[in-house]
Amino acid sequence: MNKILFILMGDIKILVSIIIPTFNRAKTLKRAIASVLNQTYKASEIIIVDDGSTDDTLEVLKIYGEKIKIFSQSNSGVSAARNLGIQKAKYEWVAFLDSDDEWIDTKVEKQVQLHMLNKETKFSYTGELWIRDGKRVNQSKKFEQFSGAIFEKILTHTTIGTSTVMIHKNIFEDIGMFDEEFEVCEDYDLWLRIAKKYNIYLLEDKLTTKYGGHDDQLSTKYWGMDRFRIKALHKHRENKDAEKVLVQKCEQLIQGAKKNENVELQKECEWYLKQNF
Repeated sequence: MNKILFILMGDIKILVSIIIPTFNRAKTLKRAIASVLNQTYKASEIIIVDDGSTDDTLEVLKIYGEKIKIFSQSNSGVSAARNLGIQKAKYEWVAFLDSDDEWIDTKVEKQVQLHMLNKETKFSYTGELWIRDGKRVNQSKKFEQFSGAIFEKILTHTTIGTSTVMIHKNIFEDIGMFDEEFEVCEDYDLWLRIAKKYNIYLLEDKLTTKYGGHDDQLSTKYWGMDRFRIKALHKHRENKDAEKVLVQKCEQLIQGAKKNENVELQKECEWYLKQNF
């Protein structure tokens, strides 16, 4: 363990529950779990929530014995899986890791050190290394990350990777957990709700590796991600900045819906535009 961290902590220890939701990802799950077990700062518990997998997931998990805690549910989506993990977590700090991602071995240590030095900070996230189809991808300018009061900065899209987050459970008690009505963009919705009230701290180090391009990735499974972002923005319609982004996204989707003769989507977006802001 880092000497500075050891001196900072003394007799105080931050206890962290790691939550890994998974669905039919037996092939990548080992990599994710190994990256947690190899951390220089050990998790107090590792919670795996199996969201009704039909592949070899449960067989894979058997090899870890008491190193992990396994909870299973019928297939209910990633939000429900994460929420179950939060409910089962015994400790005050929670970190999430998607089962197709992995952590650099100092990830938890560096975030714990950050929270020890900034005890008023209840939410932190880190930089990410992106790998798509086996190749490193450079983030564009629009994915620039920020610290502090970042609500307005993440309205168009989130730059907070769920696998990078460490959060105090008091925030969930105050704000609520993941909205299980969201099939995707559930993280965007929750981070907006949190950022509206809390400052968020960015640890710029790329401590999480995010893998993309595979067929079961939720962002590729569902079309029109802005449909879900509009739903999240609607919760903040009294905020002028949120209203502006909501209107922009609705108008863009309506234009596409007319072109593709998608009457249902057009009506949905028009409904949002008719609401009293």
